[in-house]
Amino acid sequence: MRKGNAVSRAVALVGGGALVLVGGALLVLPGPGLLLVLAGLLVLSRQFPAVGRYVDPVRARALRAAADSVSSPLRIAASALAGAGLLAAGLTWGLRPGLPFGGWTTGAGLVLSGSVLLVLLAWSHHRALPTRPAASGADPDAPRTP
Repeated sequence: MRKGNAVSRAVALVGGGALVLVGGALLVLPGPGLLLVLAGLLVLSRQFPAVGRYVDPVRARALRAAADSVSSPLRIAASALAGAGLLAAGLTWGLRPGLPFGGWTTGAGLVLSGSVLLVLLAWSHHRALPTRPAASGADPDAPRTP
């Protein structure tokens, strides 16, 4: 085995394993757990082909969960409020070191969690939008004339 190959396998193992572990924790905590588990499995499957058999079932469940999370305005609002709350809590904990577990270590974790939640919420919403015809009112399938 070449040295470069061993290094890339080790990086994939550490990075993918970390994503799977954090995603697993977020399955019970507020956050996009299945999407992070999927990301970890995708990283791992590039170096460890045996992991690839788990990718498709997790992908199907993660994408279904992402679509469900933006299926109603109430769910979108609740998720956006949760993300904003995590950001606010992170800033509060970062700026007030006298709080229990206060400081930027806790604050940065909360800000990162809120940011990931909001980015994935926006991605899920964008992915769930139906494709619309052009705004000009013209038939998008009609041949174009120069």
